[in-house]
Amino acid sequence: MAEAAQLVEMITPKVLIIRTPGTSGDFEISTAFQNAGASVKTAHINEFINSGLKIGDYQVLVFPGGFSYGDGLGAGKIMGNEIRIKLGDGITRFTAEGGLILGIGNGFQVLARAGILPGNDAGVTFTRNDSGHFECRWTYLAVNPHCECVFTSGIEQLYLPSAHEQGKLVGDEDSLDNLHVALNYTDSSGRQPADYPDNPSGSLRGIAGICDATGRIFGMMPHPERYIYNYQHPGWAMGLADSPCDGFKIFSNAVDWVKRL
Repeated sequence: MAEAAQLVEMITPKVLIIRTPGTSGDFEISTAFQNAGASVKTAHINEFINSGLKIGDYQVLVFPGGFSYGDGLGAGKIMGNEIRIKLGDGITRFTAEGGLILGIGNGFQVLARAGILPGNDAGVTFTRNDSGHFECRWTYLAVNPHCECVFTSGIEQLYLPSAHEQGKLVGDEDSLDNLHVALNYTDSSGRQPADYPDNPSGSLRGIAGICDATGRIFGMMPHPERYIYNYQHPGWAMGLADSPCDGFKIFSNAVDWVKRL
């Protein structure tokens, strides 16, 4: 029995969700990963700094959405700097050893600010939506078939809710050319580049998600954790929901990838 329990523990992917004041969506992300077959721990960032919690004990690291530290100095900037200065070495080792990293919404902004994904140091940043206000709406997304992203593997299109106020990805042409773009906003027919409101932020080139060169570090502005059950779809009562739900595919891809290691 003890050997069987150890075997189950070995093949069960372990996910670590890092939160700070202002984080939201961590409970929904935890539920999604658990439904996909993972073991999940949610920890405040101070648990790494003060309590010796080790990133290396996990295979998937997640930065949820929300407004970390109130986005007082810009979306994700304070947490991004904190991650870079206090946890940078641990995350570098984590990625070098093959770990997966997912940033959603504000978590995507944190990854960019921390330099874990191309950000300010690479000529790419986030700014306020073209509309000048918070945008909350469902969005159509096309998966770039030329981008080998673990999280979007085998997916062609997605329909997910977006909710952000500083979600516009901007950069010069050379910087944008060098990005590994994984997701683009489209209209309902799949046409891109999409205009407002299909591209809710005005993000350049309709970019909604990018990954690193390995495909293991992924940041996206839309929120897959908000569409893991059929009844969360706005057209559920009319039978329009997908199965499996589009958002759930992101999490199950990560879990399946770790299980195949």
